[in-house]
Amino acid sequence: MKPKRFLILTLLIFAANFGFAQKQLVLLKGEKVMLRLNPGDEFIISLKGEKRKLNSYINNLFDTAVMLHKTMIPIHNIDKIYFKHSAFINRFGTFLVVGGVAYFVVDQFNTVVVRGDDASLDESVTAVSAVMVAVGLPMMLAKKRYQRLGGRHRLIVVEEGSPFYAAPVRGLEDEP
Repeated sequence: MKPKRFLILTLLIFAANFGFAQKQLVLLKGEKVMLRLNPGDEFIISLKGEKRKLNSYINNLFDTAVMLHKTMIPIHNIDKIYFKHSAFINRFGTFLVVGGVAYFVVDQFNTVVVRGDDASLDESVTAVSAVMVAVGLPMMLAKKRYQRLGGRHRLIVVEEGSPFYAAPVRGLEDEP
């Protein structure tokens, strides 16, 4: 009777250790990680040859497939992944907007405080500031909502030993 208990206890301990290795779904652009998803995360995709979106959560990850709720989707059938992300153009647009407003404010500060004149609009400063804001605002607000897979963008499943793996951030359940 005791060898059976020992064997069962040993199997349970080994099974618990194997349960800690959680996989992640990673979207790569070349060697750069653009998106990292864990089981339980929301996953919005469209499949090749279909126009409709699938909106679900990741139930499980396999080497070549993703299980969404109760549906198994092969990774090579995924055409687009929907998520919000910013690019260089968004950051440059923000720089233009902030720079245009700052240029106008600094000119007004210089006119009123430093020179002691009344507040007035300098045509060249106003024109440059307005152009910077007008060009930068659409660049700042235009966010890409999805990423098409193929070429440099690929979707892979990684495990704990991979250089692309990052430990999932724990929520409030870890706090005392």
